[in-house]
Amino acid sequence: MSPERYQRINQMLDQRQLDLTLCLENVHKQHNLAAVVRSADAVGVHDVHAVWHCKKSRISGGTALGSQNWVRVHKHRSIDDALQTIKQQGMQIVVTHLSDSAVDFREIDYTRPTAILLGQEKYGVSEQALAAADQQVVIPMLGMVQSLNVSVAGAVMLYEAQRQRQLAGMYQRPQLSEAERQRVLFEGGFPQFAKLCRQKRMAYARVDEHGQIDASDDWWRQMRSTQSLSVSD
Repeated sequence: MSPERYQRINQMLDQRQLDLTLCLENVHKQHNLAAVVRSADAVGVHDVHAVWHCKKSRISGGTALGSQNWVRVHKHRSIDDALQTIKQQGMQIVVTHLSDSAVDFREIDYTRPTAILLGQEKYGVSEQALAAADQQVVIPMLGMVQSLNVSVAGAVMLYEAQRQRQLAGMYQRPQLSEAERQRVLFEGGFPQFAKLCRQKRMAYARVDEHGQIDASDDWWRQMRSTQSLSVSD
């Protein structure tokens, strides 16, 4: 890995916001999924939660521009599973929904641990999600339509969260553990080696302060053997 890439990845990781996330409830259109993850990466979100009924659903395609490689997408079988995971992390759940109790999305304190919940393109969020939400919000609309595209709504709310967090100095306080930093450095700096490690269930090697692999002779012997097997297969 070049020194420039090593520095760029570390700068990105220093600003990752572990206590800000998105939860996508049955958002199924690929361009919307990709756009949401791209926006999440842009504002420093490290993890996104997605509820998909289709087993083959995944983030891919040109719209994401590779952002899916830097944002972890956790797949859940049900909205209850996703919400339980988020609640266990002590996050407030903010959902976009037009109702009498909804407030302007800018009135929310996003410096608190926060999960922004976005619903399915046509029908919005489920009753279970609404019941679990701590706050319902609306994005003011001055035109004839009553809602934004789900990916646009997500981006608008994320950038309000970013604005508040920047003012609070939260992007100047690195949050990632060393183990998670090492994982991202290895996968982002050495993707082919990372793929081989996963195939053979080998542990990732450490990335040193110069952005190079720091591994034992035994690790390198296993890796060379793995490469040979991969070629012969």
